[in-house]
Amino acid sequence: MADSTFDVVSKVDHQEADNALNQAVKEVEQRYDFKGTDASIAWSGEKILIKANSEERAKAVLDVFETKLIKRGISLKSLDSGEPFASGKEYRIESSLKNGIDQENAKKISKLIREEGPKSVRAQIQGDELRVSSKSRDDLQDTMALLRSSNLEIDVQFTNFR
Repeated sequence: MADSTFDVVSKVDHQEADNALNQAVKEVEQRYDFKGTDASIAWSGEKILIKANSEERAKAVLDVFETKLIKRGISLKSLDSGEPFASGKEYRIESSLKNGIDQENAKKISKLIREEGPKSVRAQIQGDELRVSSKSRDDLQDTMALLRSSNLEIDVQFTNFR
């Protein structure tokens, strides 16, 4: 019998993130507490750029965006936001969405599976994802439950379960 496998990936649906950003833009334009603060949020290449005339307003815009991401089913672990910094007369926050599992986190996940997962399960790092294999599908499902319950630094999804 062939081994069963699944892939552990960390991907963000770019369309959902774009929808969340557009909803945040509408809310920032309409809310009374943002009137006259020159608050805005927009894509700047692959990054998300938040601008406002005070540090508190910039953080408030970020909070609105985070709320919209949660409503769209995108984990905040996928959002990497910097601290507000002054740029001329305005404050800016640069944020980006994390895609893929970096080597450091892949090694942590692999080690976690080796130490705490079922003995028959093996994990291989393949680029920016992890392939987990075992003869037993039940062991693979136990491994998925283990990864969901562990407090990882990144948001993980499971694909190609065969």
